[in-house]
Amino acid sequence: MAVEYYDFGPHKIHHSSVFHTTDLSFAFVNLRPSVPGHVLVCPKREVKRVADLSDEENIDLWYIAKKLGRQLESYHKASSLTFCIQDGPQAGQSVPHVHIHILPRKTGDYENNDDIYEDINEKEKELNQALQVDKKKRDRSIEEMAIEADEYKKFAF
Repeated sequence: MAVEYYDFGPHKIHHSSVFHTTDLSFAFVNLRPSVPGHVLVCPKREVKRVADLSDEENIDLWYIAKKLGRQLESYHKASSLTFCIQDGPQAGQSVPHVHIHILPRKTGDYENNDDIYEDINEKEKELNQALQVDKKKRDRSIEEMAIEADEYKKFAF
């Protein structure tokens, strides 16, 4: 039987938002995406920093990111990808669980290309707040996220 929730630091990610799993990792849609197709990949084991990943977890995370990135880029008719890890609180990591952001990119999606990193930092803070109790800004519903996850399940290897 599949799990109902996946642990993401101190938070719970509903299984309907998860669209790919391996023995070591899972990929899920973002509560507050910066661009269409913005997803996260993280280890199932709660690991706070990249240096604390096992070699197997590190390989698995990047293998998934590579494969899903290519598929998301095609699905969203993007021309590039941004992969981002914030490793520790001073780097902008607000959820203490290693995760890779995958963002399909298109020409003009940001006026200044590197502004995406500022947006990711802001979304990271918002995600942490939203997963706790903040509802000032509208979050996507579990149903909305499940629909997106179901689309990605069609091509997730």
